[in-house]
Amino acid sequence: MLLQVNHVSKTFNGMPVLRDISLEVDKGDVIAILGPSGSGKTTLLRCINFLERPDKGTMVFEGKSYDMPTISRTDVNAIRRKTAFVFQNYNLFLNKTVLQNVTLGLISGRRMNRVDAEKAAKAALERVGMANRTDAFPLQLSGGQQQRVAIARGLAASPDIIYFDEPTSALDPELIGEVLAVMRRLAEDGMTMLVVTHEMEFARNVSNHVVFMDGSQVIESAPTAEFFAHPKEERTRSFIHSILAKDGNA
Repeated sequence: MLLQVNHVSKTFNGMPVLRDISLEVDKGDVIAILGPSGSGKTTLLRCINFLERPDKGTMVFEGKSYDMPTISRTDVNAIRRKTAFVFQNYNLFLNKTVLQNVTLGLISGRRMNRVDAEKAAKAALERVGMANRTDAFPLQLSGGQQQRVAIARGLAASPDIIYFDEPTSALDPELIGEVLAVMRRLAEDGMTMLVVTHEMEFARNVSNHVVFMDGSQVIESAPTAEFFAHPKEERTRSFIHSILAKDGNA
């Protein structure tokens, strides 16, 4: 098992946003985290990557156990060197080129020399179809292209797992497909991914497991085919029906 989190809880200003969440991720898994807005999906992802510190919970990452509220900065940094996080709003530096955006973390954060960093960055940009835009600046790119650069930035570090926080939510509808196509190829290549998303077709056709959250807790967790064909909980059935009806697939 690559990653396991157990009994994660988090409150903001006395309001619970995560209630006793547990999940497991094996190498090669593509796990889709679904649920309505405000259900705690993004907070869960941020806690797993320690962008937020949970109030309770434990983590096992690559066989080593951690108490999440008290984990040291050294251990957080060690875990992050083996993971990548793709934000919904790209988080690119507007004054740096595509190549510079991808190499920056490798050089400054991982102490990689520039030649090796540029080699890794160009290989990652090739994987996401952006090899011909290395000298462009972010504002010269579409939103979909910017998000593909952000994915390349994560890939360049050769992570064991990539966390995606609603990677298509900031995109115009016509640009969503190009980002999802990149993610599909990564899944086919065996990349382990934990994806917070509203894209039901991606969840149904690319993920191998679905976690459905509502009210700050996990309502249902099941293999993808079982989740969509035979949801056990009424709240899950209602959610699937409402989303597919809205998309015209009910």
